[in-house]
Amino acid sequence: MKKGLILLLLSLTLILAACTDQQPSSQEEEAPEEAVAEESTDTTESVEQTAQESDAEIPAAVDKPLKIAAIMEFSTGTFASQYVSGLEAQVEKFGGEVQIYNANNDLSQMANHLQTAINQGVDGILIDHGRAEALNQGVEEALEKGIPVVTFDNDITVEGVTAISQDDYSLAWGTLKQMAQDIDGEGNIVYVWAGGFTPLERRNVIYEAFLEHYPNVKEVARFGSVSNNTALDSQNQMEAVLKKYPEEGSIDAVFAPYDEFAKGVTRAIQQAGRDEIKVYGIDLSDEDLQIMQAENSPWVTTAATDPAEVAGVQVRFLYQKIAGEETPSIYALDPSVVNVSDLPDEPVTMADVGQHIEGWGSPNAARTPWMDALEAKNGQ
Repeated sequence: MKKGLILLLLSLTLILAACTDQQPSSQEEEAPEEAVAEESTDTTESVEQTAQESDAEIPAAVDKPLKIAAIMEFSTGTFASQYVSGLEAQVEKFGGEVQIYNANNDLSQMANHLQTAINQGVDGILIDHGRAEALNQGVEEALEKGIPVVTFDNDITVEGVTAISQDDYSLAWGTLKQMAQDIDGEGNIVYVWAGGFTPLERRNVIYEAFLEHYPNVKEVARFGSVSNNTALDSQNQMEAVLKKYPEEGSIDAVFAPYDEFAKGVTRAIQQAGRDEIKVYGIDLSDEDLQIMQAENSPWVTTAATDPAEVAGVQVRFLYQKIAGEETPSIYALDPSVVNVSDLPDEPVTMADVGQHIEGWGSPNAARTPWMDALEAKNGQ
């Protein structure tokens, strides 16, 4: 087992090096602990610095109400709803307004929405999911017309675009590592997955490496689809798997690398009374927390970033572009592994997670001093 774990860690290191060329994470960019400690001891200096930031000169390009378009492949699910709330909240703080375009899982419609936003002459464009094959042409046109673009969780690599992600490789590894420890490196598992979505395909890279290096972990079933009701579809599909494997102990765990998958399989397991099967997911929301913290919930672990903060980072990068500042081509937010055992007995919400999970959130990512002044000007 030790030899297998060493091989897995070496393989994952090579995979992460080859598959990600992402910017240093927010934690890496923070000041050393010693410097933070020194600053925290000087309250007067901190107050003066805050005052200076709020008085920072606001670039003329952003010192007015901006019209932002957010082009989304889909907006179903609680992660998406909290992501949208984060977009709206950050744009509002900056005094702008954002128009949400939902393509309902239709890439051609997503491309049409992108073209509509360009024709309307918006000040900036945010893209959530989607595929380069459908969107590259529109993105290039937007840039030619001076409309900056920031993307989230897709494969667009057009020069001049900032692409942010949750670091899907680390998300998958964080959850799979916990699952491997819990089942002691052997057992029968179910995998819920659907192709055609960049984040899921990235997570699948790590899953395939995981299987290769844990030969005693056997995948007994694989299913998955992304639809307008992914959770219900996943529930129905998991119910069919449970009927095929009715004996207790025939399935040890489920890897569901999307919270809508995890919600569906959790409900199926609960209704079948098969709580010995544990669920390992990715993503987190208030609804997910409620399900995970329910008594005897099968969903025991998830790896995630705060969807509202993901949106906030995306908006801030866009405003930096509009202001004429340099931004990275690629930026990854640090994910966290959330185990139910690390949470208190009383129910928690997304606002409380940071009190119990070290490193949760990245509120200072993509933030420059004039943003504080802009928010203050708009009464935020």
